[in-house]
Amino acid sequence: MGLTLLAYVATIHAQTVEGKWKTIDENTGKARSIVEIYQKNGKMYGKVVDIMDPKRKEALCTTCSGKDKGKPILGLEIIKGLEKDEDEYVDGTIFDPESGKTYKSKIWLNEDDPNKLNVRGYVMFLYRTQEWIRAN
Repeated sequence: MGLTLLAYVATIHAQTVEGKWKTIDENTGKARSIVEIYQKNGKMYGKVVDIMDPKRKEALCTTCSGKDKGKPILGLEIIKGLEKDEDEYVDGTIFDPESGKTYKSKIWLNEDDPNKLNVRGYVMFLYRTQEWIRAN
């Protein structure tokens, strides 16, 4: 019975966007960071909880503005205010610490593999979608 319950919990966990996700560099295919997605006040948020390149672990957000300018990228909240809409989370934003740009965003689990997360950023009608991989 214990194993069945454990398998059930693992299945439930795999069906949610909450958790830790590896961001993948589109040019090299290598993992860049781990972003933890969590719920706060009924909306989804995400922050950088690990940086894979040891030389970048201490990196500061030089492209940030306001209260985040010059703060460490590690711990930076980059996803803000996504609201659930059926199988997607929409109407929030995602921040790119490299470019300093904030985009409208939506995220959703890959329908064929719930251990893959589609992350889309928009500028008007143009968009780019990344695929993040669930971290263990």
